[in-house]
Amino acid sequence: MNHSDRVRKERRVRIWRIVLIGAGVILIAAGILNQSLRDVLYKAINICAECIGLG
Repeated sequence: MNHSDRVRKERRVRIWRIVLIGAGVILIAAGILNQSLRDVLYKAINICAECIGLG
């Protein structure tokens, strides 16, 4: 593999990382705006309370 192939591969990997991180940020923001954050927090609290025998 020569230098230009390696540079192209690194650039492709960098672009995919940026795309995936961007998609993650967008989905997290959509969940927060959709009030899903509160639902997930309540479910997590209930599951933890059940695991330790409080619920």
